[in-house]
Amino acid sequence: MANDPLLQPYRLKHLTLKNRLMMTSHEPAYPEDGMPKALYREYHAERARAGIGLTMTAGSAAVAKDSPPVFNNILAYKDEVVPWMRELTDACHEHGTAVMIQLTHLGRRTRWDKGDWLPAVSASHRREASHRAFPKQVENWDIERLIRDYADAAERMHAAGLDGIELQAYGHLMDQFWSPLTNTLEGPYGGELDNRLRFTFEVLSAIRQRVGEDFIVGVRYTGDEMLDGGLSADDGFEISRRLKDSGLIDFLNVVRGHIDTDPGLTDVIPVQGMPSAPHLDFAGEIRRRVDFPTFHGAKIQDVATARHAIAAGKADMIGMTRAHMADPHLVRKLMEGREEEIRPCVGANYCLDRIYQGGAAYCIHNAATGRETTMPHTIPRAEASRRIVIIGAGPAGLEAARVAGERGHRVTVLEAASDAGGQVRLTAQSERRREMMGIIDWRLAQCDKLGVEIRYNVWAEVEDVLAESPDAVIVATGGYPQDELPKIGHELVINTWDVISGHVAPGKRVLLFDETGDNAAMQAAEIIATTGAELEIMTPDRTFAADIMAMNLVPYMRALQRPNVTFTSTYRLKSVERDGDALLARITSDYALPDGQELAQERRIDQVVVNYGITPLSDIYFELKPHSCNGGAVDYDDLILGRPQTMVRNGGDGFQLFRIGDAVASRNTHAAIYDALRLVKDL
Repeated sequence: MANDPLLQPYRLKHLTLKNRLMMTSHEPAYPEDGMPKALYREYHAERARAGIGLTMTAGSAAVAKDSPPVFNNILAYKDEVVPWMRELTDACHEHGTAVMIQLTHLGRRTRWDKGDWLPAVSASHRREASHRAFPKQVENWDIERLIRDYADAAERMHAAGLDGIELQAYGHLMDQFWSPLTNTLEGPYGGELDNRLRFTFEVLSAIRQRVGEDFIVGVRYTGDEMLDGGLSADDGFEISRRLKDSGLIDFLNVVRGHIDTDPGLTDVIPVQGMPSAPHLDFAGEIRRRVDFPTFHGAKIQDVATARHAIAAGKADMIGMTRAHMADPHLVRKLMEGREEEIRPCVGANYCLDRIYQGGAAYCIHNAATGRETTMPHTIPRAEASRRIVIIGAGPAGLEAARVAGERGHRVTVLEAASDAGGQVRLTAQSERRREMMGIIDWRLAQCDKLGVEIRYNVWAEVEDVLAESPDAVIVATGGYPQDELPKIGHELVINTWDVISGHVAPGKRVLLFDETGDNAAMQAAEIIATTGAELEIMTPDRTFAADIMAMNLVPYMRALQRPNVTFTSTYRLKSVERDGDALLARITSDYALPDGQELAQERRIDQVVVNYGITPLSDIYFELKPHSCNGGAVDYDDLILGRPQTMVRNGGDGFQLFRIGDAVASRNTHAAIYDALRLVKDL
């Protein structure tokens, strides 16, 4: 691998980066009180130990109090950030990894009711759709203090020993000055491009006065807003040249698009089923025209694409941020010739979507990411080998098998179907979500390497399990669609799985009633809509697809923007009955009228599809309980603290019995995998 383009060093000013792979600036929302404490530090240190060349911390570290984070960002405007950033930097430098941070003022991309309840500020009064704040138009005294705030924050990062910083200029305050769509100022900061760039260059000049010439400074910016009336590609080329010619920066980090709406954000940072590396050629064109160090990252989730980007001269450093969330040891595996063992990023975007809903970033199928202080990325061997039987080869069962195999246990998996995958295999029936099978395929490969035995077409009975003389049994049988409650005439309806699997063809006039708000409903809706069927999607909730987070919802909604599709919220399917050659669906609402009268409606259609969620498939678990030493009980304190399960019931005889994933309760793929990891790592 010595000649691999990705493993070649790159010299940036005085700094030699040991390879061409980086994590772009991102905020996983792990700070405590706005500070990058132990978890934040260990998250980056884990990737540094594995050999990444550059780790960019803190997407959108706030430089000012009137830039309150809309999720849990680093507060770069506080002096106390310096020692915390120094600890993080030292931990990464110990392994030869360079560290930078992204500084920003969010401008209008925040809310006035966050933080200290200060008004948002921008170069116009125009509201950003995503965060809904109407900003105050910036005044001269604001500009003076904002320049000072940027310089103060940069000086703090210099004092903390970082290798450099980058300024955020796509969707944030800096490029809100740049864009004609968001700058309505007059005078020195509005109007012509020279004026709209003035704030940026004044900020850069102030930063240079504080940090000197050796400290590395770059800008991550949009080179083309892809909006009518906004910054064009030609504007982007000109801005790129001016940034270079200023002599104030050391690298360009290029993106393309706008992030003021959910669809815009999703085009900038594409999710599953969208094209890979959509902006790479554009970044390459800027690098060619400007001839300046150029970084880039946007859905470059596989090594082959990253390698092409460097080999073809599209970029000097390539960002694989979500890929490193899926596998923090990506670079080490690459250096050791184990590329085929890299855990793939499947583009599910659970990481980013969780952040935008106020949670911490977690990878959909690496439950140790974001839990580095409590969960291992490398599974330790057990002191003694045990006999483990796992029932079910979905994501939970396969993760349990993988971890048990890494522990050195003798593992057998009993799977009722002819193939592994469970609900993930069902999900992957849709072309746009086919990448989800990477979750299963990677685990199958790991289980094969570890000597895990998987027996297919086995409907496990108690006798089958007892015949294996197990020390521990893990039930990971998943669940099945709940379609019997409420009693609405369920014999006349089908469920979303019937549609997704292809077992039932969509009708011509379809009512899809979604009480759960998850992917199953939207995936079925997408399949039905593409047939041209007249489709009504109904939910009793006030919003659609409440459990599908913002960026993942975008491809669904684009597919459903059709004249044959209608959406009805706040109404509930009450009953279904036969009406000649059609079905009659009676509709009601939870929002009762003040006089108590029912809001009754009817629909005459030929097919009703329902989504009531998942019921655990757990019969075998309850049949095995009397044979177990723990009666299936889990000590939650031990589970949370990472201690082995030692609970004894039933007189202490028999095997340990546990159930995980949807066999316990309907949740999601990440929860199923996390169940398996945190239980089995201590077996």
